[in-house]
Amino acid sequence: MIMQSMKKISIYTLALALMVLPGVAAAQFGGINDFVDDISSFINGTLIPLVFAFALLVFIYGIFKYFILGGGDEDSREEGKKLMVYAIVGFVIMVSVFGIVNLIAGGLGFSDDQDIQNIPNVPSNNR
Repeated sequence: MIMQSMKKISIYTLALALMVLPGVAAAQFGGINDFVDDISSFINGTLIPLVFAFALLVFIYGIFKYFILGGGDEDSREEGKKLMVYAIVGFVIMVSVFGIVNLIAGGLGFSDDQDIQNIPNVPSNNR
């Protein structure tokens, strides 16, 4: 009986902590808008270019292994081909992550790029 009540108390405590924690984090970072902006700028400004650079190096190494080192060795050519495919998959995933992060940030109103574009209009005949 006591164990069941202890489990209920610990579950309620965990639920309360999970409800309070985002508010504490938002207060710590000066607002949720600044927090999401910091996260999206880190992903778009640091993480994605770093992974793109790594994928480019893997792709170049795959080309080197396929054409230069794997001249007569079929296993080396196959490994070079796999490296090139992995690098291309990495490029596709990073472009997708970039798009998803910007879509979520823009859709929720956290993006600073919300300038209203000048929409062309029909010229009037007022003289």
